[in-house]
Amino acid sequence: MSYMSWEEFKKKFPHLAKEIEDGVMTYKIGGVRWSRDSEEYDELRNPDVISFIRRCNTIKEAEEVIDYMERRGEISKEYAELLRKQLHEKGLESFGEHKEPGYYFKRYYKRSLLSK
Repeated sequence: MSYMSWEEFKKKFPHLAKEIEDGVMTYKIGGVRWSRDSEEYDELRNPDVISFIRRCNTIKEAEEVIDYMERRGEISKEYAELLRKQLHEKGLESFGEHKEPGYYFKRYYKRSLLSK
């Protein structure tokens, strides 16, 4: 994959480049998650803090997960604060569907059996 320079982009797309520079249409992104089929994010082998929060049954459990991940240095203090704010303002459901026991078995093991 090759990338073009900003100067080349401005020559090819002058109006779009001006809109980007001027911030004409900007939207704040609250979080980024990889698509389920993305090879770049493998939830089974490398779960992130959101994966662990989605297993929690209570806000207190989720707070403990965030505290633990922050203490270990796996998430930054700033990110931990954003997660706490989201947790208290929007609730556990805002992180995605709750992962019941057997979630990974149903999601990965059964899929691997079906593809054989």
